[in-house]
Amino acid sequence: MASSLRGYALRALAAGHESLCRRWLFNMPAQDGHEALLRWLRRMDRLPPMLAAAALRHALTEPAPVTVGGAELPQRFMLAAGLVKGDGFEDEARAMAALASGRNIMPGWRTLPALMGPIEFGSFTRQPRMGNSGTVMWRDAQSRSTQNRVGLRNPGARAAAAFLGQRRQLMPACYGINIAPTPGLQNIRLQARAIQESLQFFFSASLRPSWFTLNLSCPNTEDDPRGLQLEQEARALCQASVDAIAGQGIGTPLWVKISPGLASEQLQILLRVFADVGVRAVIACNTLAKASPLDDTVVAGAGGAALHEAALQTVRLLHAHAASAPSVDIIACGGIMDGESWQAYRRYQVTAGQYWSAVVYRGPFAASIIEREWQTHESARAASRRQSLA
Repeated sequence: MASSLRGYALRALAAGHESLCRRWLFNMPAQDGHEALLRWLRRMDRLPPMLAAAALRHALTEPAPVTVGGAELPQRFMLAAGLVKGDGFEDEARAMAALASGRNIMPGWRTLPALMGPIEFGSFTRQPRMGNSGTVMWRDAQSRSTQNRVGLRNPGARAAAAFLGQRRQLMPACYGINIAPTPGLQNIRLQARAIQESLQFFFSASLRPSWFTLNLSCPNTEDDPRGLQLEQEARALCQASVDAIAGQGIGTPLWVKISPGLASEQLQILLRVFADVGVRAVIACNTLAKASPLDDTVVAGAGGAALHEAALQTVRLLHAHAASAPSVDIIACGGIMDGESWQAYRRYQVTAGQYWSAVVYRGPFAASIIEREWQTHESARAASRRQSLA
């Protein structure tokens, strides 16, 4: 009975959100909608109703815990990095001054975990970034896709760690921290040092995430460091990250996020590197580099349904080489919009996934809605098999 009531409530919430999108959200440009969301989150982070939101989410969510990449998750779906990463600043001094003034420099830090469960904060770079100016976000409601060239806007690792560290007693039980290399920095030794410094800030703030992610692909910057996914470069950065974490004696696993469109041979090499170094999971994958809607000479990362086939192909190729790196789990990321799109990943023994665009099209309870749809699909398949054997 309780399960049926949850299903009804989730269907009603999904229908209500989609109606709201059609009537209000999709009548404004994607960027205006995103900025409105950030303003709302900045206010909601201060309000007690977040406790009620958390209670509602727990009431609607049927437990589906999984262990993946060395982390124990209360549910299989996590909000991907990119939404809760904070304001951009011109330099570290300005970021730290804003923090000292009491400003909420990371809207959604409290609200979104309460509504959605596990989330990945970031990506954070060693130094703050303002990101790209002008229009940087688009959506295609017909295909349920999104596209952005925000450009790694974030307050920098020092300010981000200090902000979250001041609030560590209110942090969720399960969350991840995503660290990105510095775009444009070619010296691999300096890149490794910057990543280790970034990690150290979070250690010093007494933050203990359930996992760290090293983001080796940043298609929304003017200089996507795709070369960091070559064997020597990936090994150096992953080793530096694993060493920094191991030096703390905390056992937090390292995951790595990669680009779509990598060749089978390159993926095989990366899996071998990850297994050798001690990376516990590979997230497949980041957004798909495509021309922006405003300028075909400028790249913007496509997500949602536009990314699904490319991400699925990456998972398919990784799975084909999985026997050579059994210690490295695969986490899906790309177009997980409903139970059917998730089932496509499940064919390759993937047990956990990250989502982003689903928040836009399915609402804040997207993870619970997708889980319910998939479970219903699985129950129907099992009943059909039993019937065929009867």
